[in-house]
Amino acid sequence: MARQTGPLKYSGTLGDIRHFKIKGLKGDFAGLKGGPSGDQVKTGPEFKRTRENMNEFGGCAIAGKSVRIGLSQLMKQMSDSQLTGRLTGIMKKINLEDQSEARGYRAILISTQPQYLKGIGFNKNVNFDSIFFAPFTLAGTAGRDGSTLTVDAFNPLSFVNAPAGATHFRLINAISVVSDFAFNAQSGAYEPIDLELNELSNISYSDYLDLSAPTATPTVVTNALPGTPTLTTDVTVLGSVGIEFYQKVGANYYLFNSGNALKVQDIF
Repeated sequence: MARQTGPLKYSGTLGDIRHFKIKGLKGDFAGLKGGPSGDQVKTGPEFKRTRENMNEFGGCAIAGKSVRIGLSQLMKQMSDSQLTGRLTGIMKKINLEDQSEARGYRAILISTQPQYLKGIGFNKNVNFDSIFFAPFTLAGTAGRDGSTLTVDAFNPLSFVNAPAGATHFRLINAISVVSDFAFNAQSGAYEPIDLELNELSNISYSDYLDLSAPTATPTVVTNALPGTPTLTTDVTVLGSVGIEFYQKVGANYYLFNSGNALKVQDIF
């Protein structure tokens, strides 16, 4: 693939060369047009492996989307443009671990491979661990239906790397459920094994905390999934922690578009 460097910028196809942009990357790109037809890929025996890969890749994209939907309330201010691709890639790693199904139909058993999701940041450009340094704990309940974020008293001036202009911040305790996925031969698509619990979530916030004043007491943010559900072995619970920054003007708090961070701290 070539990168266009000249002053002439256009999209589409010119002769045998097509020009395009790639989401998340700067500049214009070019490549030769051509390749097999759609019918060849769908039916040709030489593309059997390609069809298997496409089928599983589509399932991994669906599973990754469930993670984003479960935390959709936070995605606008917490994610980068390439998060979808990173989550799909993680799900593909999990997919490759399954040895029970034939190639092309392997399950995405997140519950057996949760280590691939633990620690993932939702914005590769803003690392939670480089924004918030104060020691904290995140503890899940025995039934995995809730969690408690606890931060001992601390001085934000020493433990928070805030963007310029911010006056306050809030800590976030987010809990979300993602199901294992399996291929359904009747529908011809990957589906959550536990549809009822998949994407169930809840998000809790601390009070608005002053960036210029030490906290006098521990900050405790509790959270629980709605409806007190009974969680099955086919689902994984993501315990995420985050921070949002605000500027206080009068009695109002205005959310910053930058500096906010979210990560999967633990798996329950």
